[in-house]
Amino acid sequence: MEFTARMIALALNGTVEGDPEVTVNTFAKIEEGHQGAISFLANPKYEHYIYTTDSSIVLVGLDFKPSGDVKATLVRVEDPYQALARLLAMYEQAKPAKKGIHPTAVIEESATMGGDIYVGAYAVVSDNVVIGDGCSLYPHVFIGDSVKIGNNCTLYPGVKIYKECIIGNNCILHAGAVIGADGFGFAPAGENDYVKIQQIGNVVLEDNVEIGANTCIDRATMGATVILKGAKLDNLVQIGHNVVVGENTVMAAQSGIAGSTKVGKNCMMGGQVGIAGHLIIADGTKIAAQAGIGGNIKEENTTLLGSPAFDSKKFLRSFAYFIRLPEINKKLDDLVKTVDSLKNK
Repeated sequence: MEFTARMIALALNGTVEGDPEVTVNTFAKIEEGHQGAISFLANPKYEHYIYTTDSSIVLVGLDFKPSGDVKATLVRVEDPYQALARLLAMYEQAKPAKKGIHPTAVIEESATMGGDIYVGAYAVVSDNVVIGDGCSLYPHVFIGDSVKIGNNCTLYPGVKIYKECIIGNNCILHAGAVIGADGFGFAPAGENDYVKIQQIGNVVLEDNVEIGANTCIDRATMGATVILKGAKLDNLVQIGHNVVVGENTVMAAQSGIAGSTKVGKNCMMGGQVGIAGHLIIADGTKIAAQAGIGGNIKEENTTLLGSPAFDSKKFLRSFAYFIRLPEINKKLDDLVKTVDSLKNK
């Protein structure tokens, strides 16, 4: 499909600078632009590419002021990155969706299937499952007994949802995600043995949640492990039993949260963040990559670095001393030698 700059500006509530009838049919990074592609400029460090790119259209911010000639037609919008996200969503929605049930899929008679759905090859839908309208289950998806899935959900190949879990509306689960495996619960029984604690709870994903590939969310010992609406978890994330992840919280890859921790809303975590169990993380907390959290975070909207993590400003001041330790140590040695020399005299 082709779109003109005029059509794109209208859809994004933007304005056109250049040829309003120039057309595009694909996307490209600004440094790899070519005719017929649309790119975007959001980060100032990429500005020099806008003067050389061959993209036909470039999305720019309202405050962008070019310092040279620009060949491309510009579409000015309030936020180029958000505008790109909207265009990409429109582009995906324009593609024909998969429909129908593959003959190798196994769907139990007691399952309730919504309308306008897709079930791929070798997918399994177990007893008493309820699946809403407009859902897509790609090949080798497994849905356990009594699972409930809302409308317009997409489960990519190999997703596994254990029994009695609940998935809200408009959720996306990427390949290999496992929802509802047993929480890591074992009680010591003597010196060299453990007794498994049965995990009889479930997992609840609220509306508009996205779960990355090979991410695991453990079922609760009792009650529910809950991912609240709008939360986004990257690939290879581990969520322990009885954890609650707040609304619109985002977690980057390889992060992990131990059991029974409660994370507030609008939090942000970089890659490989580790959070111990039974903690409270305040709303709006920002945790830098590879940080380790071992205690409660009570103050909202704080930024933490390090392992163990602490306030970012204090961390940066401390780090400035840390990288100077060899120099400081040498000065200290020289000072000790001077003092010893004076004592000897």
